[in-house]
Order: sequence, then structure tokens, then C-alpha cells
Amino acid sequence: MFTGLIEAVGRIDDAQATETAVRLCIRTSLAAEMRTGDSVAVNGVCLTAAVVEADRVFADVGPETLRVTTLGAMQPSQLVNLERAMRADARFGGHFVQGHVDGTGVVAALGAEGDANWLTISFDPVLAAYCIPKGSIAVDGISLTIAALRAHELDVMIVPFTWRHTTVHALRPGDRVNLECDMVGKYVARAAQVALAAS
Repeated sequence: MFTGLIEAVGRIDDAQATETAVRLCIRTSLAAEMRTGDSVAVNGVCLTAAVVEADRVFADVGPETLRVTTLGAMQPSQLVNLERAMRADARFGGHFVQGHVDGTGVVAALGAEGDANWLTISFDPVLAAYCIPKGSIAVDGISLTIAALRAHELDVMIVPFTWRHTTVHALRPGDRVNLECDMVGKYVARAAQVALAAS
């Protein structure tokens, strides 16, 4: 479980394809505090640290994850948001983020307003049922609030701290991002679906 509060921005050193997966090599200062087997969210995707070195973490990305996230398109030097799994004795901020991406969206527009920035993301219609105005959503692992919602687009506002301390400042129109909708909303939608089917 994660919070969507990014701890560090890492850099892809390498992305090597294997027979069934891709092994990512991520350079990060967090490596010094990690051990093999630890969970880490990479752009919002929960991965397991297969190998940990002084300043690098290696993690394998399986076929299903490659299909439903942006990790299959990772390139050397690309920046990624990183968050280690939350501790049970730590203060909880952000919102409940599982690291189980629901799908990808596309950056439709970026715009500044004062010191903040607006980000507009288009998304697959299948995610519409799980998005609500003022609800939470994780964008590349960042806990954000949906400020405005339309049929297949949503707007989020990025405050200056988040702009500076995550990869969002590097996004451009047309870029794909990982989206994870609020877990509570998904459970409610599923319960309603099952109840409707049983009636």
C-alpha cells in the first residue's frame, strides 16, 4: 500500500527485455534505504526490488503490467516517481494507493495559473465510473484531486511543491500517464454492479 506522496525522483539507467518481462534498472538515493524484496511504486506501479545496489534498484515488469501501464515504454535517462510502501506506524497522507494501475491516460493540455499549474488528462471511458469531482486519483503515482470532470477528461491542479518534486514538470501534451482511481470508489462501483446483476 502506498500514499501517493512521492519520496524521490529516480532515473532509468537501463530497460532490458527478457523472455517474458522487462528488467528496469533505476538509479535512486532511496536504494541506500532499501532491501531485496521491498515494494516500490515506480510511476504508480507496485514493483518488487529484485536486486538492490548502493544507488540502484532493479525490478522486473511482467507481461500484464507491460500491457496496462507505461512501464514498457521506459527509456534510459527517463525520470520516474518513486515511493516505498507505507509503514504501519507512519503518518498517513495522500490517499490509499495500491500501485495497481487501472489504465493509462494521455496528457491533453498543460497551463499555468499563478504559481500553480493545470493538467488535463483524457482517459478511457471505462474509468469514468470511478472518477468523481473532488475525488482522489493517482497520476503516475502522485496523489491528486480531480478539480473538474468531463465525459472523458479530467483536470487536476499541481501545486508548486509537487511541480518541483515529481516528474509532472517534464510532461508534455501527448504523453501517456498511469492512472489509478480511488480504491473506495472502485469497491462501491463493484458492489453496485453485483447488486444490480442479482436483482
